[in-house]
Amino acid sequence: MTFAAYAVHPTPIGEALLLMTEEGLAALSVLDGPAYAEVARLSLLLHTVPAEDAGAAAAVAAQLDEYFAGRRRSFDVPLDWRLASGFTRRALEAVLDVPYGETASYAEIAIAAGSPGANRAVGTACARTPWSVVLPAHRVVRSDGSIGEYGGHPERKRFLLALEADALEADALEAGADE
Repeated sequence: MTFAAYAVHPTPIGEALLLMTEEGLAALSVLDGPAYAEVARLSLLLHTVPAEDAGAAAAVAAQLDEYFAGRRRSFDVPLDWRLASGFTRRALEAVLDVPYGETASYAEIAIAAGSPGANRAVGTACARTPWSVVLPAHRVVRSDGSIGEYGGHPERKRFLLALEADALEADALEAGADE
């Protein structure tokens, strides 16, 4: 059995389940239901039963708090990639390159992942990312600029995009005041 621990952490978009392994963050899921259901689902996928341990996820929780406060532009936590492989992994790795406060289309991510035309597969990869928020799938939009569904929660995607835009605007205002 491998090490696995989880914690539930509050965020402005809902309670987040943070699941850590010896490799790093294996999952960050914004919960739609009880935490135990998501823990059970992830336990089956990872072939291990995680223990509840807030300390194991403290660094990720702190970075989430900084992000939601508008003070963090990227996450510095190792990711455990066991739940993403093949094209999904390539697509999600390409998503990591989308800068804070900017967006890329599903088509652009498909090209970056080496499979031009695989826009729908990118959408599926983004919808099923094991790492909500930390891996910025919310920055991937349709070619026409509309935001898409974001795993059935477009309001979360709108919130995250607005959060980043507001933080960049505040930075620009502060930089202008310093001049």
